[in-house]
This record gives sequence, structure tokens and C-alpha cells, in this order.
Amino acid sequence: MTDLTKKYLETVKKRNPGEAEFHQAVEEVLESLEPVLEKYPEYVETGVVDRLLEPDRQIMFRVPWIDDNGKCQVNRGFRVQFNNAIGPYKGGCRFHPSVYLGIIKFLGFEQIFKNSLTTLPIGGGKGGSDFDPKGKSDNEVMRFCQSFMTELGKYIDADTDVPAGDIGVGGREIGFMFGQYKRNTDKWEGVLTGKGVGWGGSLGRTEATGYGTVYFTREMLKANGMSFEGKRVVISGSGNVAIYALQKAQSYGAKVVVVSDSNGYIIDEDGVDYKLVKQIKEVERKRISEYVVHRPNAKYVDSTNPWEVKCDIALPCSTQNDIDLPKAEFLVANGLIAVGEGANMPCTNEAVKFFLSKGVLVGPAKAANAGGVAVSALEMSQNSMRLEWSFEEVDTKLDSIMTSIFQACDRASKEFNMPGNYVAGANIAGFLKVAKAMKAQGVV
Repeated sequence: MTDLTKKYLETVKKRNPGEAEFHQAVEEVLESLEPVLEKYPEYVETGVVDRLLEPDRQIMFRVPWIDDNGKCQVNRGFRVQFNNAIGPYKGGCRFHPSVYLGIIKFLGFEQIFKNSLTTLPIGGGKGGSDFDPKGKSDNEVMRFCQSFMTELGKYIDADTDVPAGDIGVGGREIGFMFGQYKRNTDKWEGVLTGKGVGWGGSLGRTEATGYGTVYFTREMLKANGMSFEGKRVVISGSGNVAIYALQKAQSYGAKVVVVSDSNGYIIDEDGVDYKLVKQIKEVERKRISEYVVHRPNAKYVDSTNPWEVKCDIALPCSTQNDIDLPKAEFLVANGLIAVGEGANMPCTNEAVKFFLSKGVLVGPAKAANAGGVAVSALEMSQNSMRLEWSFEEVDTKLDSIMTSIFQACDRASKEFNMPGNYVAGANIAGFLKVAKAMKAQGVV
């Protein structure tokens, strides 16, 4: 780590105490950018990096709502508008008890680079609340979402900041928030993405992040003389991203043997049944343990570590820091060849460095996970043009975008003498586009 990187990191830690996830995300990016800042010192001299590390604004607010027993509950809402140098702020909202300002800042910071890589004109932001939708009635979720949007709506519109879904925020929550925004503003506009098809939503958005992860990983494997065909795959998670990564990986001939949830994981040596997982998790909203009721040859393991199962390709699609160094060491010892990060920052920095040192291909989240926001941006375009594209049109555009993202990462890694290091390549390619725009726009 150079003295310049240490200085930036010390400043970030001093200004943002106790925000470990944000510190981790910043450190990973800064280390990748060291050769870039040496080659282009003007980005240091003009304060581009200093400004990039500080959000444009951080919004935190109270969210009061009434539960079904008539009692007032209070949660905390957040929106971090990080950087809009190349377009309006864009990033999801996460509803989960673990949410605090540091989580939102880490996600918003990552979103800057992810959105830049999509080639589409969108900046980086993120939001959410420590509200937990699990176990709540539809009416309770509706009342919370309406209260949340009453405050958030003061800071967003279709050309300023366009939130979307994330963990805990699906079609139901987006619908309630959109309805409240429309009620408060009397405007029908593409202020939220992830809307229902038929009222502004895009076909293919549900599948986009999972499909995109596999498209990126496919290109990464192909560039190194490999493919999904016949490979043994483990996926963490069984939500939206995991389900569609499972489906797409299987379509390329992979054998997916594991999916998981927060309680445990299932092993199906015959290959996980995509339609059954979708029914259990998306329709019935049950635990993944239900899978073995329908597939008696499968096995349920009461453990939160699916990485103890041997695999060729790992697709972590659940949450941040899912794979730490000991898990990475175990995976490599069992023959791992590639990781495609479907979740946000699912591998610790130590795990990523270990993978790279052992020649394991790593598709970093800000690249491999960009499919969702890419199709969200396509939804914004459809809303602006009052058009609706077919699923095939959207999927074709998504495939093209993910291929372009891989190519950008590959070019950047080679330009700075780190061929095959797509983690560094993603950070560099994402940074340069934003940095050029910030420099051109002056000190703002």
C-alpha cells in the first residue's frame, strides 16, 4: 500500500468511524487504483479522489408507522447520494435489520463503479432502512413503505435519483412506494425501477442480476479457455439473484448442486431443481429446507457455510463477506477455478487476494453483479420513451452489456500490467470514466 493510499484510507476512517464495510470497500478500490494515480497524477492534484470518497449528501430520517395492533413503530431510513458525475443517482433500497449508515455508504460507493461499468449514464447512490419485512403483514409493509416514501420522496425524481429494490425490497415494496410517491407528487414518472410489468416495469428485470452474473462469468471463463459445461457449481442464497443464476448456469451445462438460505443449505447431487426452488422461495416464501420434502434424494444441512461443499465454480449470491479467508482456502484446496460475485462484496479482501494468488478467476461484484442496475437503467429509458421492450430484446441488451463490462475489465487489467486480475480491471475502468467527468466539470 502506497503512502498516498494510506493517507486516503486514514482520512476515510477518521471521517467515518465504525463503518467497517465502507472502509473495506474503499481500501479494495484504492489499492487497485495505485498504478492509475501514478500514471494520471492530475486526478490527485485536482482533488478527484478526495471528492469521490465523500458522498454528495447523506440523508437519514425517522420512519414512523402503525402496526396491525395499532401501536406506533419507529425505524430509521437512509439515502446516500454518492456521485452523479455521469448521470442521476441510481441504486437500490435495502430493508433489513442490519442496515445502518456504513452499510448504505459501502453499497453506494460500490454503485458508482458498477454503474459506470454498465456504459449507461447513471451515477451511484443507495438507500434503505433497518425495517424487517419478514413476518409483517401486507398492510404493515404498506404502511411502512408509505411513511418511508413520504420522506424519501422529497429528495428524488426521475432525473435526480432513481431508487430500486435490494434485499427485502421486491415488487410488493416497490409498488407501495411508487403509489405513495405518485399520491404525494401527482406525477407518473420513472422515479423507481423494479416496477410491475404493465405499469412501467421492464420484462427481464427479475432475472437480470442472476443472468448477468452468469453472463460475466461465462465471458471470464471463455477468455481463459474454459466454460460452464460440466462444471460443478455451488450457489449461496436462494433469493432472486441465486434463483436466476441457477437457471442460467444450468442452461450452459453446469451442474448446480447447492443453494442456501440464512438457516442452512441443500445438496442435490442430481442437480438443483430451479423450478422447485423458485416455487418455495418466490411463491410460497418458505425456507429452503422445504426442498427435501419434494426431492427425497437431496440432503438438507443445518449450516450457514455452503462453501464446505466441493465445487469448480462458486457463485456467492447472498450477502457481503460471505466468503472469508478460511473458506477461500478450503475452496481452493477442493479445486475451485472461478468465482462470480452475484452479491455485493461477498468475499473479504483477504479472500479475494488469496484467490488471485492461486490463479482463481474472480468476477468482482461491481462487474458481475451489474446486470440488475443495467436493466434498471433500461427500464428508465423505456419509461422516458413510453415504450415496452420484449423479454428477448432486454435479455439481448443485458448479454451485450455484460460482455462489454467484461471486455472493459479485461482491457484495463492488461493496460496496467495485471492481466487476468478482473478485480483491479473493474475498479480501474469504472474509476476512469467517472474521474474524467469529474475533472471536466470542475470542483463541484
